[in-house]
Amino acid sequence: MTETRLSSPTREVVIGPDRPFVLIGERINPTGRKLLAAEMKAGDFSRVERDAIAQVAAGAHMLDINAGIPLADEPAILAKTIQLVQSLVDVPLSIDSSIVEALEAGLAVYQGKPLVNSVTGEEERLERVLPLIRKYGAAVVAISNDDTGISEDPDVRFAVAKRIVERAADHGIPREDIVVDPLVMPIGALRGAGRQVFHIVRRLRDELKVNSTCGASNVSFGLPNREGINGPFLAMAMASGLTSAITSPLMPEVLRAIMAADVLNGNDPDAARWIRAHREPPVEGVQGRRVNRRARGGAASPPAETG
Repeated sequence: MTETRLSSPTREVVIGPDRPFVLIGERINPTGRKLLAAEMKAGDFSRVERDAIAQVAAGAHMLDINAGIPLADEPAILAKTIQLVQSLVDVPLSIDSSIVEALEAGLAVYQGKPLVNSVTGEEERLERVLPLIRKYGAAVVAISNDDTGISEDPDVRFAVAKRIVERAADHGIPREDIVVDPLVMPIGALRGAGRQVFHIVRRLRDELKVNSTCGASNVSFGLPNREGINGPFLAMAMASGLTSAITSPLMPEVLRAIMAADVLNGNDPDAARWIRAHREPPVEGVQGRRVNRRARGGAASPPAETG
């Protein structure tokens, strides 16, 4: 099975079909967040600090870092943000920009092996981004659109992904370092958007043998109760072969869906992570003894396990 290994100075994260699902925190992104954009542009990174710490505490395995702010020095801001976040948390990062100079600035300061978000099938983009991936030994997100735009035909999107993987190989980049984004469309605008993603990720896993990711929140854009859509979508996508996603770890319903899908897919051995997260803690009895909530009035529960 294909495994994509990413690292910070002290931690390694492995994306793979037989591994627990990798959640990449999406919050450090000024797109659509006017206050965050203004603060980052002015050199105020206090919200970035809070978002980084909160996402890791909530369960993010990686963080996506974006500094796409209009009329700002994106390369400098992105590099500074990466250095700051790496000083605060120990998870690997995804360096996210549409500007190649910003990607290189981020790669130059990053400690470890990052994920670069992203490269598309456009010829100019391939020839500018792939050499950087090779130079810095990074992994890269391959977005399945090209000069013709985003096709509504999932087989066309698969063909674009296949071409990117082949072009990456020409640059000495193995398929293990390619994570394909099949492009999630809003289900409110395109009724078959979910089925398209499930179809593509199955082919990515079975035929192309690469790992996959997506911007999971896109699927519910424009709909009420987005968390109620995002969680089941991710569980179904995981069953089809999705191995990571860029989404918010601060949504409990989404986290529960991911953890449950890991149990059901056999990627949480003995349901150990699920049990640790959901085991009901003991409470103090009237004599200061710890008793089980479900057995109050009966015998005291044994001491909680450690580790």
